[in-house]
Amino acid sequence: MFSQTVEYALRAALYLAGEAPAAQTTDQIATATRVPKAYLSKVLQSLVRAGIVHSQRGLGGGMTLAKDPAKLTILEVVNAVEPIKRINECPLGLASHGINLCPLHRRLDDALASVENAFRNTTLAEVLSEPTTSIPLCDFPPKPEATAKV
Repeated sequence: MFSQTVEYALRAALYLAGEAPAAQTTDQIATATRVPKAYLSKVLQSLVRAGIVHSQRGLGGGMTLAKDPAKLTILEVVNAVEPIKRINECPLGLASHGINLCPLHRRLDDALASVENAFRNTTLAEVLSEPTTSIPLCDFPPKPEATAKV
């Protein structure tokens, strides 16, 4: 249902939230999130344009979240890279339907509305703090042995 771009944006945003307030380089984010660096760069540009990520060049620079993870929602991240497209009128262009969606398209739009609402009501901080027995793709915070290089 969601594109790889959305998945990568969420991984990057969650990683930055977990590392906040420390700035992270694109290389660090790519390695930690297992996202190809070239693709990640494009995703991060979209997040910067949307005001979700702040980019600082130079020594000590890198990427940081521009918003508090407790106030930044999944929906904001998703909409920054690929907004959820609601069905506002007949996708088939049937003049007789217009804005009066048929039962199928109404149900599809209801499902999109439900996802949109769930994402609107979930912050990055909530996702990071949720107890789980699953091993996350990215360690939050990274384990000391994972960051030590020999």
